[in-house]
Amino acid sequence: MMKRFFVLFCLFAAPLSAETLEVTPETVTEWKPVYGQIETRDRVPARARIGGTINELLVTEGDRVEAGARIAVIEDDKLAFRIDAIDARLDSARAQLATAQTDLDRGEQLLERGVITTQRMDQLRTQVQVLQGEISSLSSERLVIEQQITEGAVLAPETGVVLRVPVARGSVVGPGEAVAEIGGGGAFLRLAVPERFAGALAEGDVIEIGQDGEARQGELVKLYPLIEGGRVQADVEVDGLDTRFVGRRLPVRLPVAEREALLVPDEALERVGGIDLVQVETAQGVLKRAVVPGGLVVRDGRAWREILTGLNAGDVIVVDGHE
Repeated sequence: MMKRFFVLFCLFAAPLSAETLEVTPETVTEWKPVYGQIETRDRVPARARIGGTINELLVTEGDRVEAGARIAVIEDDKLAFRIDAIDARLDSARAQLATAQTDLDRGEQLLERGVITTQRMDQLRTQVQVLQGEISSLSSERLVIEQQITEGAVLAPETGVVLRVPVARGSVVGPGEAVAEIGGGGAFLRLAVPERFAGALAEGDVIEIGQDGEARQGELVKLYPLIEGGRVQADVEVDGLDTRFVGRRLPVRLPVAEREALLVPDEALERVGGIDLVQVETAQGVLKRAVVPGGLVVRDGRAWREILTGLNAGDVIVVDGHE
């Protein structure tokens, strides 16, 4: 379909301060607008190691914790009862051992006098050894239960911020149940990019953050290899990223392709009667030519406008020459 262009052949004298610029094809990056979500690189649940009742809950959402910090305490009354039972058995075994040791000492004296037999002495020694073994076994069993009581303390698996606490004080939990969720490993802007653009992305790419006119950039630091639901996940590192709200969404522009385009300074365009005009040097002098402008491109702090039709490569335009 043919397009009509209006060319105004009105000659005029260009101001002395006018700047001339030859129009040449420039490489322009194609940007894909998506939304990124502030996320922590890791989300690790702090799990209960024993079952019982939460007696202390020391954190809430938003708290920062260090790796190994105690965030909750779980108590199981049955463990305390088992400790009491083992202590009673230990007291009984120690009393029996004291009696057996006394019998053994007496037996050694009687053996010297020839009153008892060697077989009886062996029985007394065996009884002492059996009781010593029983006491050792009960002590080890007591240490196991003490360790289980110690494991009632729920520890933070890594340094980070508490994202979620799905339990409350007094809740009953089982072994392996999550008491809190910790976000750590640093905060990033996580993107879900349609898979058709995945091949155009690479780690180290510069990503634009925010709405039009907001000069913020980030670096694509990680591109995940797994595609889920037709999307590829990527992490963008942004200096000064506000991490108070994990899950907050921000507009992002991704570089997905490059193409050639004709660019002129934005101030070179003049709108008259709804028509965009550019001053072009010709053999007949400076003329105003109608053009169809495209999108705005900012380079080195200067605004440039893409020209879709109306100019050709090699044309010389006059900038800041409006009457």
